Amino acid sequence: MSKENVVDGKYVELTYKVIDQKSGAVLTQIEYPIGYVHGTNEVLAPPVMAELEGKAAGEVIEVPIDCNQLYGPRDESLVITDRIQNVPEEYREVGMSILMENEQGQTKSFLVTRVDAKSVTIDGNNPLCGREVIFRLEILLVRDATEEEIEYGGKIEEGPDLKGVEGVSQVPIN
Repeated sequence: MSKENVVDGKYVELTYKVIDQKSGAVLTQIEYPIGYVHGTNEVLAPPVMAELEGKAAGEVIEVPIDCNQLYGPRDESLVITDRIQNVPEEYREVGMSILMENEQGQTKSFLVTRVDAKSVTIDGNNPLCGREVIFRLEILLVRDATEEEIEYGGKIEEGPDLKGVEGVSQVPIN
């Protein structure tokens, strides 16, 4: 059987790591494979998706990305430090994500990047902003996508079987 290659209409499962080019540190790592239908939905940045084209299961590819091109340069006006007593307790933890809204009703996600005895610092820049990284992708599976997967754009997750559970009627989930 010949290996199937990543082309439009193929269902693909992969894992990836994002590695900082300067330090070699792993910034993000996806442990559970993500599944998508190639050419139907874009699960990663366009330059990464383009590199997957024509590859087969078992291949590992590395795509260097200058995040300044994806996210623009860092904007220091999006870094805010406030006195700790002004910040709700549940947001006083590094790594917490806070959704903020401006006067126009637009929302933006901020990340808590620093907490000390007196202050909390949040940053609205993308965590990869200003970095040069390598996307290291491992292609686990390539096969023809089913009609449902093409319509859905990816893996169709099976919900828990609730038949027989008291007070729960079986309703199909779309």
